Amino acid sequence: MDSRGEGEIVQLKSVLSSVDVIHIYGAGLNSERPAHSAVSELKQRGWAIAPIHINDGGATIEGFPIRPELDDGVIPKVVVLFLAPERSRAVVRNLIIRFSKEEFPLVWFQLGAEDEQSRQALEEMGALYIEHDCLVRFAERHSLKCNVSPLPQQWCLQTASEDGDGCSVWSVHSSDSASLSRPTQSLEWVGSLDDLAQSRHTIPRYIRSLKSSEETLQALALRLSGQVLTEDR
Repeated sequence: MDSRGEGEIVQLKSVLSSVDVIHIYGAGLNSERPAHSAVSELKQRGWAIAPIHINDGGATIEGFPIRPELDDGVIPKVVVLFLAPERSRAVVRNLIIRFSKEEFPLVWFQLGAEDEQSRQALEEMGALYIEHDCLVRFAERHSLKCNVSPLPQQWCLQTASEDGDGCSVWSVHSSDSASLSRPTQSLEWVGSLDDLAQSRHTIPRYIRSLKSSEETLQALALRLSGQVLTEDR
């Protein structure tokens, strides 16, 4: 049973069901970690997941690309922390620096990630946060699903060329079929089409500059990868 009041539960269910992407810090390739299995369980409920793990960037979990960090310009709606308390504190501090109260995400501390300094800072800001509960179990208890599912989700990857000629390789993938290990060459950028539209990272900004006036960002990404936009996409 939830210890929260009915009004708080209703608000939380409304927030979660209305977002399309959940950012999960600590979700990497180690399949024995709870953060890894959470990706699969939340995907089954319709959410697109943005795993963030500094060491596993460019690989995939359940078809979703692992980001090494949260790009400047990308505004997360829900941030889930599968981290030790001190690492949670660093993430929360960074979020507070980057986002105003109006655009601040819901921060969910998974069990063991709770941090007193983070709690105090979020309360002073008036930001919504959850602790002492598991997001996956909460969704199960309340039969919660994503009402605006973007799945399957297309995403983009750029790595250095294997030839070592200074060129880059741009590719487009889908969350329903991608299965990639860590790139053997340097990871230059990875993210969803929404990330491509929002990110202030050098590579997305350059890619956007290549778009013609009549071209969608999706069509541009596919064109650069050598693929073609078809009607069923």
